[in-house]
Amino acid sequence: MAKYQKRSKKNVVSAAEERRRYLIWSVAIPFAVIVLIAIWNYRHSVKYYYHVLFDKEIKKGDSEKSKHDARNILLMNSHSDKSFGIDISQYQGKILWDSVSLINEEFPIDFVFVRATMGEKGKDSKFDQNWSAVQRINKLRGAYHYFRPNENSIKQANNFIKTVKLKPGDLPPVLDIEERPRRQSMDSLRVGLKRWLDRVEAHYKVKPIVYSGDSYFTDFLEKEFKDYKLWIANYNFWVESPKAHWDIWQFSEKGSVKGIKGFVDLNMYHLDVEDLEKLSIPFN
Repeated sequence: MAKYQKRSKKNVVSAAEERRRYLIWSVAIPFAVIVLIAIWNYRHSVKYYYHVLFDKEIKKGDSEKSKHDARNILLMNSHSDKSFGIDISQYQGKILWDSVSLINEEFPIDFVFVRATMGEKGKDSKFDQNWSAVQRINKLRGAYHYFRPNENSIKQANNFIKTVKLKPGDLPPVLDIEERPRRQSMDSLRVGLKRWLDRVEAHYKVKPIVYSGDSYFTDFLEKEFKDYKLWIANYNFWVESPKAHWDIWQFSEKGSVKGIKGFVDLNMYHLDVEDLEKLSIPFN
């Protein structure tokens, strides 16, 4: 009887141990799978962190610049089937345009967007110079207007039209909306944006592109403006691919281009440059 009781206790212990092991493995295996999937999905980000932590060249040079360069290069390498471009304004100062050709001396610049106007009366002080220069270096070019929510939308559209003379081969005009209104509702702002877009489309005979931040567009514009070509800014480190509805993704505000002092915005169009050319104003 004693021997029987002893074996029973041992069996109870073994059963408890089996349950414990089962629980551990039932948690460990799914967790390991999730970790492996995350590592695969964010492999470029993980590789970037590896460069930042262990690459001696990064630590020797300009730390901030080198870290952003490493991130941008990894991202562009992973999207080599897409086309890349920059957008510039007077804040880039004097640009040595004859040197402007490659991002990080590796990736060809296929397109350049140039800020033209701001609000009802503002004009970028470098627009005329930059606009002509982009044509001279034979890059696809486009012009954008920075929309000021508390100013009249039609006057803003007329300011852009007066300033920008688009030609066949140029990219469609761009409406840049980033600010929230102070003296009107978001509904009124949306009406104003649509008036600007309609006025500009009627003048140039081409549908404009809408630029905004990812969260701004999702929160305020998605319902009314989803039918426009979209240029979305999102610098989130963990975002490694453009979303399906982003035609152009502004993925970095800290890019490096020879001929431009300091940082410049980097963008990728979701298809190759031949498809990007199809967006341009037709020759007819």
